[in-house]
Amino acid sequence: MDLEKIRNNRGKMIFKFSVPAIIAMVLTSLITIADGFFTGRYVGKEGIAAINLGLPIVYLYLGLGLMLSVGGSSLAGMALGEGDKEKCNKIFNQTMFTTVLVTFGVSLLAWVSFRPILSILKVDDQVAHYFLGYYMIMLVELPVLVINNAFGMFIRGEGNPQFFMKISILNVVGNIILDDLFAGKLHMGIEGIALASLLSSCLCLLCILYYFIRKSSVFKFKRFQFVREVAIRTVMIGFSEFIGEISMSITMFLYNLVIMRNIGVDGVTAFTIVGYISYVFSMILIGFGQGICPLVSFTYGAGDKNLAKSIRKSTNGYVFVAGVIVFCVMFFLSGWYSGIFVKSEAVKEMVQSGITIFTLSFLFSGINTITCFYFTSIGRAKESATISVMRGLIVLLICIAFFPVLFGMTGVWMVAPVTEMITMPVCIYFIWKNDRMIWANSNISIENRPNATTR
Repeated sequence: MDLEKIRNNRGKMIFKFSVPAIIAMVLTSLITIADGFFTGRYVGKEGIAAINLGLPIVYLYLGLGLMLSVGGSSLAGMALGEGDKEKCNKIFNQTMFTTVLVTFGVSLLAWVSFRPILSILKVDDQVAHYFLGYYMIMLVELPVLVINNAFGMFIRGEGNPQFFMKISILNVVGNIILDDLFAGKLHMGIEGIALASLLSSCLCLLCILYYFIRKSSVFKFKRFQFVREVAIRTVMIGFSEFIGEISMSITMFLYNLVIMRNIGVDGVTAFTIVGYISYVFSMILIGFGQGICPLVSFTYGAGDKNLAKSIRKSTNGYVFVAGVIVFCVMFFLSGWYSGIFVKSEAVKEMVQSGITIFTLSFLFSGINTITCFYFTSIGRAKESATISVMRGLIVLLICIAFFPVLFGMTGVWMVAPVTEMITMPVCIYFIWKNDRMIWANSNISIENRPNATTR
């Protein structure tokens, strides 16, 4: 990376790194939506509900993957900004080894937890059958997915985000083709949909391994010595991303518990369908966040903190505009969207009535998410974790506990926008405090600079 190039073309560089990341993340979300589409078409609403019941497990994987990859790539990015490529490589190898070990360990734990989870949720036999058929295969696919995304962070970190975008395109195209083949033509049902995801992810992993063996200019596979301090810093820096995703895991479980007990399968199905929009938008936000992470880490590590701040401010503006656009589109297209996945009129009415309320959260979640990524990128784990805990656990759990009880399904839709609105003042405070510190340090540097006329 070139500091002067980033300084002179800030907006262009943000989009250069973010757009491929956004495309990659949106394509990842389209895999989930494609799975939902083919499940609704070939299996039914019970299949969609079964997939949704396992989403807490998916968020757990994503949380661990983001914690390790964002933390590790941020450390590597700062080392690269300081010009220490050897340290960069050591962090890369340790991060990827840890990611493989952790994700497959989680699969083992999840495997023994499936039946207790179904018992707690009081799932009927048909939904339980679909759940087990789908997620027994996904216990192999999800670690591969997380490993691919972790590699993607380092590919972006060395300045080649377009390559991972191409990998993501390959993943979604392969997944859709195999979904239709296995679930449709071969009548393999929900197991075929899971198998399609596994095979497409494995193909992408092979392409990524080829890249790091043959093409990578910075990161190479080498022997390394596990450094405890690097592991601790990786976890601390990426902890807010873990909190954000693990809180989604916990709250998704509670959403399912509340909806199943008060509304039933139709409510879970409606929530899942609206959740697809939220999932796509969150992938856009994560794409922006992952795109600017290497830029912010590099500029901050190189000593230009004002430039890192400017990158954050510009990106916050972009995600706010994106939120307004998605909200307006769904406001006008809610009727059409509600009929894509299912034929049930009850589910359609729930989706159409709730989607406008739910997508109000997009006006606030963008700034909250980017602020969190910014603090992660500069190594400020405390601020980042506080924002994640606020919006992902404390406020969210309080809203889930009371709103559905008071307002029924409308209360379910209200949880997200209220949570994001309450969290935003905390983000604004941390931003103000950080910018004030940067301003003060800049003034001190100017005062200490030798007078140009002094010899």
